[in-house]
Amino acid sequence: MSISDVNVPNDLDSLWMPFTDNRSFKKQPRLFSEAEGMFYITPEGRKVLDGTSGLWCVNAGHRRRPIIEAVRRQVEKLDYAPGFQVGHPLSFEFASRLTGMVEEYSHVMFTNSGSESVDTALKIALAYQRNIGEGSRTRFVGRERGYHGVGFGGISVGGISPNRKMFGNMLNGIDHLRHTHNLDKNAFVRGQPDWGEHLADDLESIVALHDATTIAAVIVEPVAGSTGVLVPPRGYLERLREICSKYGILLIFDEVITGFGRLGDSFANQYFDVKPDIFTTAKGITNATVPMGAVFVRDGIYNSFMESAPENAIEFFHGYTYSGHPLACAAGIATLEVYRDEDLFARAAQLAPYFESAIHSLCDCKNVIDVRNLGMMGAIELEPIPDKPTSRAMAAFQKAFDAGLLVRTTGDTIALSPPLIVEREQIDFISDTIRGVLKTVH
Repeated sequence: MSISDVNVPNDLDSLWMPFTDNRSFKKQPRLFSEAEGMFYITPEGRKVLDGTSGLWCVNAGHRRRPIIEAVRRQVEKLDYAPGFQVGHPLSFEFASRLTGMVEEYSHVMFTNSGSESVDTALKIALAYQRNIGEGSRTRFVGRERGYHGVGFGGISVGGISPNRKMFGNMLNGIDHLRHTHNLDKNAFVRGQPDWGEHLADDLESIVALHDATTIAAVIVEPVAGSTGVLVPPRGYLERLREICSKYGILLIFDEVITGFGRLGDSFANQYFDVKPDIFTTAKGITNATVPMGAVFVRDGIYNSFMESAPENAIEFFHGYTYSGHPLACAAGIATLEVYRDEDLFARAAQLAPYFESAIHSLCDCKNVIDVRNLGMMGAIELEPIPDKPTSRAMAAFQKAFDAGLLVRTTGDTIALSPPLIVEREQIDFISDTIRGVLKTVH
C-alpha cells in the first residue's frame, strides 16, 4: 500500500500514549486543538486554563509570537545541520547565551529532552572521573521518589517504583538516599521545612558502606517535581554539597523542571545558592516549542576532556542526531529574549507569595492531608482511598478538566505549575476551582 492509498479515519486507536491509561482515555478522550497564552482550547472550542505549563515546560505561556516567528524564519533558512564534525552559528550563539545566565559553568552540551540530559550527565560524570585518574568511581547515588526521565540511566538512579519495576536496575552499582517527605513533621509548611537537613547524612552512610573511591556522582532534583513537589528542608542541599566536596563525589542537580524561572531565579542552584558540578535542563529552555535539553558543566570539567584526549581525537564519544538542532536553537534564543524582555523570572518571584497563599487556602478542604509550595510550584496531597491508590486524585483531575482547569496528578497529589505569565485572578480561579472540585470528590 502506498502512502497515497492510505485514507483512514482518526479513531485514536493507532497511538500508544505515554504515561496514560490508554483504555480509559480512549473511552473518554481529552483533546486540545489550540492554545493561546494561559489557555488550551478543545476541538469543541472550550477554554481550559493551563495550571501546569503543559508538563512543567511552557513557562512563558502558549503560542508566543516572537518564538513562532524565530522558528519560522529559521526553517526557511536552514532546516537541519549535523552537529558531528560540523556546526551552525545558532548552536554556538545559544550555548553562549545559556552559559552567560549563570556563573562558574562555562560549557553546555545539547540534548533533545530531560531524559537525554540526565543520561548525558551521568556519562559525563563517569568519563570525568576516569579522566582525572579516578576510574574506580563507577557508582551513582540517586534518591527515593526521584524522577530523572525514562532512559535506562535515569530510571536506574530514579526512585519511583512503577517506572523501575518492569525494567530492573540497568546500571550496576546504584544506591539511593531516603526521600525528604514527612507528613508527621512537615505537613502544611509554607516554603522550605525546617525539619530534615539530617537526611542528607544518608550519604555519609552510603560512603561508609561502599567507600567514597567507588562513587562517581550523586544526582537529585533540587525540588522533586514529578513525584509531587517535595521541597528540600533548609540546609539539606547545602549538606549534600558539603559531603560531596569532602569525598570528591560529583553533585548533579536535575533542573529539568526547576530551570528557567520556576523558582524566581534562572535556575534552582542560584535560588538555593548551592552549586552542583553538573546540572541538567530541558522543558522551559525553548518554552516547549521545539524539544531540546542542555547539560551545564562547571568550569574545569570540559577542560579535563580536552586535556586527556590525544590531539585530533574525539574527546567524548556521545551525542545525538538532533543535538543543537537549528529550529530548537532559534526557539531557545527567542525564548530567552521573551524571558528577559518581560522579566518573567522576577515576575515569578513577585507572584510566588500570592500563589502560596492561594493554594494554602485549600488546607481545610475535604481529604487534604498536605499542601506544600516553593516558587511557582505547588502541591495538594489527598488522603488515598483504601485499596484504590491514585483514584481520588484522578477523579479530581477529571472534574477540574470539566470545570476548565488543567492540573497534574501524581499518585494522590495534585501538582500545580502555571505559566509565569499567570495573573492573580487566574491564580484565584485555580484555587477556587480545586476547592469546588474537592467538595465533590469522595
